[in-house]
Amino acid sequence: MSTDLETRARAYAALGDPSRLAIIDLLAHADLAPSELGTRLDIPTNLMAHHLQILQYAGLVTRRRSEGDGRRTYVLRTPDCNQLIGAVEGHLPRPGRVAFVCSQNSARSQLAESYWRTISDIPVVSAGTHPAARVHPKAVRVGRRHGLDLTGATPKLAQDVLTGDELLIAVCDRAYEELDTPPLHWSISDPARVDRANAFDTAYNDLTSRVDLLAASLEGDPS
Repeated sequence: MSTDLETRARAYAALGDPSRLAIIDLLAHADLAPSELGTRLDIPTNLMAHHLQILQYAGLVTRRRSEGDGRRTYVLRTPDCNQLIGAVEGHLPRPGRVAFVCSQNSARSQLAESYWRTISDIPVVSAGTHPAARVHPKAVRVGRRHGLDLTGATPKLAQDVLTGDELLIAVCDRAYEELDTPPLHWSISDPARVDRANAFDTAYNDLTSRVDLLAASLEGDPS
């Protein structure tokens, strides 16, 4: 049996349990902590740990430590998982506006906002919980390489631009943990912490792949 067949068989075996399939479904649109998964599915901590261990061994999920509260970890679906069973299960209602929020509104949320405008006609805004003085120069450069113009963008405070009616996506752990209104959560590493061009490229690729999946999941979105 080939390695590819063995990998697929292991993944399908892991998904044969209804609880594990429910975990994968919950992670279709957002990255969640094990405790959040347990609460939503009414699964005790020890059993959740068992399910996650099996899913991780099968290559369907991975974990990332929070860049905000370092005591927390978040569970993410892997690209292999999305490719194997489909990226999105079910659709989200079409919102009047989409809002991307990160801590400083200087890189990740700005790139997500700018890219969103190229693929959807749904209005979009970005903001930060602790906005920086300017958009990060490396974010401007990575955007330019991909045809996005961030030269006129400025960081904005979340409470000044959010109305409460948006589909809210926190693209960093810190903002997710600080916001009062529970948003969708994408645990995307802060490229400014590394401050290297390749870190911004990695964040851009992660963001745009997730934005594409989100746009495809919104009912009535022409994209």
